[in-house]
Amino acid sequence: MDNYSQVDIDCSVVVPLYNEADAVTELYSRLTKTMGQTDLRYEIIFIDDGSADETLQLLKGIVDKDGKVAVVELRRNFGQTPALAAGFDVARGQIIISMDGDLQHSPEEIPNFLEKINAGYDVVSGWRKRRVDNLIMRKIPSMTANWLASKISGVDIHDFGSTFRAYKHEVIKELNLYGEMHRFIPALLSRSSIKIIEIPIKHMSRPCGVSHYGISRTFRVAFDLITLRFLLGYVTRPLHFFGRIALYCILAALLLSAYILYDKFAYNVPILVAHGPLAGAAAVLLLTGLIFITTGLIGEMLSRVYFESTNKKVYSVRKIHRKENLTAD
Repeated sequence: MDNYSQVDIDCSVVVPLYNEADAVTELYSRLTKTMGQTDLRYEIIFIDDGSADETLQLLKGIVDKDGKVAVVELRRNFGQTPALAAGFDVARGQIIISMDGDLQHSPEEIPNFLEKINAGYDVVSGWRKRRVDNLIMRKIPSMTANWLASKISGVDIHDFGSTFRAYKHEVIKELNLYGEMHRFIPALLSRSSIKIIEIPIKHMSRPCGVSHYGISRTFRVAFDLITLRFLLGYVTRPLHFFGRIALYCILAALLLSAYILYDKFAYNVPILVAHGPLAGAAAVLLLTGLIFITTGLIGEMLSRVYFESTNKKVYSVRKIHRKENLTAD
C-alpha cells in the first residue's frame, strides 16, 4: 500500500476545478515541476467540483501515477467556496496554498508565497496588480468591492478576490467557510489578529476554456460585503445589528407621531384628513422597528445554537481518490 497517509507534509497545494479539462495536464506538470524545486514534502489536492467534461477522468489518470496527488470528487457542483473548504479539510501540510485551476495563476510564483510564510506571516495574499479583465464588467466592480472590503474589515490589502494565497495550517483550519466567502478569507481571519501580507502576482488571460463568472457575480459580492460587515462586527451580537436599524425606524415613527399630535392638539387639525399618509408612515415605521427587534432576538438565539452545534459541512464528498485505490468516503 502507498504510504501517503503516513508521511509528514510540509506544503499542500489546493486547487478547485470545474470543467477545466483543457488546463489540467499543463497545470499538473507546472505544479510538480515548481514544487519539486522547493525540496519540500508536498501534496497536490485537486477538487473536482462536479465537472461535466473530462476533468475528473484526467485527474484520476494523474492519481494513478503520482502518489503525491489526491483528488476530492464532490457529488455535484457546489461552488468555489465549498470546493476550497473541502480541499482545506483534506490538506495536511503545515503550509496550505490555494490557487485557481484555469492557469490564470502561475504555479511558478509559489516560492514567493513560501518565502513570506517562512518570514513569519500567517497569510500571504496574491495581488493581481495589473489585471487583464474587462474594464467595465470586472475591473471597476472589483476595485469598488475591494475598497469597501478593506474599509469594512480594516485589512489593508488591494485584492480580496484573489484565490492565490498561502496560509499556515493552524490559521486556515480554524475557519469555517460558508456561502461565497472565500474571497474575504483574510478579512475573516483578521479577527484573530494574524499577520497578513500582500504580494504582487501575475494575472494572465485564460489560455483555454471560458470564464465561469458573469455580471451576476457583482451582485453576489455586494451581498457578501453586507454579510462580511455582519460577521466581523455582529455575529456574536446580532441584536446590536438589527437593533440599530430598529432604533432609527422607531425614532422616525416617534418624530412623525409627535408632529401629527402637535398639529392635532395645537391647531385642532383632523389627523386622518390632513395627515393620513404621515400617520400611515409612522405606523409602518413603528411596526418595522418592532420586527427588526424581534429579528434580532431570533438572531441571538440562532447565533448561540450555531456556536454550540456540531460543524456541518457545506459540501458532500463522493470519494477521495489516491494512488493504489487508497480511498475514503
